[in-house]
Amino acid sequence: MTISRKVAVVTGASSGIGAVYAERLAARGYDLVLVARRADRLETLASKISAAHGVKVHSIVADLTKDIDLAKVETMLATNPAVHILINNAGLARLRPVAQSSADDTGAQIALNITALTRLTQAVLPAFVSRNEGVIVNIASVLAIHSLPVSSVYSGTKAFVLQYTRGLQLELAETGVKVQLVLPASTATEIWDESGIPLSALQKESVMTTENLVDAALAGLDQGESVTWPSVADAGLWDKYDAARAALFAATQVGKPAPRYKIG
Repeated sequence: MTISRKVAVVTGASSGIGAVYAERLAARGYDLVLVARRADRLETLASKISAAHGVKVHSIVADLTKDIDLAKVETMLATNPAVHILINNAGLARLRPVAQSSADDTGAQIALNITALTRLTQAVLPAFVSRNEGVIVNIASVLAIHSLPVSSVYSGTKAFVLQYTRGLQLELAETGVKVQLVLPASTATEIWDESGIPLSALQKESVMTTENLVDAALAGLDQGESVTWPSVADAGLWDKYDAARAALFAATQVGKPAPRYKIG
C-alpha cells in the first residue's frame, strides 16, 4: 500500500453492510483494506470495486474472534500511515434465551462484537491522535438500548459499543479525530442466517436495505452526527433519551439511600 491516497479499513466486508461501505468509500476515492473470513468473497468484491472505481483494494482474510488473526489486523492498523477511516462493522448475533445458549456462541459474540472492535480501535487510535485526524465508525444496534427475551447477550454487546463509543467521543472531543456511532434497526443482511431468527420472520416493512442503511449512516457522518439512528425520523427522540439519561445519572450523586428504602 502506498500513502498516495487515504485508506479506509472495513471489517466484515465480504457481504452486507460492510460490502456496501466498501463500495461507497471507494466511490469517494478511498483505497481500501477489506477484512473478513471468506477469501473467495473478498477476492470477488475487491476485483469488482477496483475495476469500477480505480482504487487499490487489499484484502485480509481474518476471523476476528481468533487472537492470531485479530493481531494481524491490529498490526496493519498501527503501522499503515495511510489509514484514515476504520469501519468497525464485523458483528455476530445468536438470538436465543441464555439458558438455551452454548458457551461458545456467547463467547463468540463477545469476542467479535466487543473485543475485536475495542482492540482494533485501540490499535489505530494512537496514529490518529498523533496526526490529529481520522474517522472511526462503530456499528452498534438499536438493541443497544433494548433487550428481547432472545437478545440478552447480543444486546449486552451492543450496549457496550454504545457506551464505549460515547466515552471515546468525550476523550477525543478536542481533537481532529471523529468517532461516529451508528445504530441500525433490522437490516437485510446475512447476520440473520445463523442468528436463530430468519429474516423472513420479520415484518417486511421494518427491514431496511443495506444500501439505504449505509447511505443514511454516511449522510449522518457528512452532517457531523456523533450518533446516527438511520431509521429514526424524529431526531429529538434521541435528544430526550440522552437528556433523561444524564438526569438519571445526576440523581445518583447524592451519597445516601433514596428515602423510599427507609434505611436507619
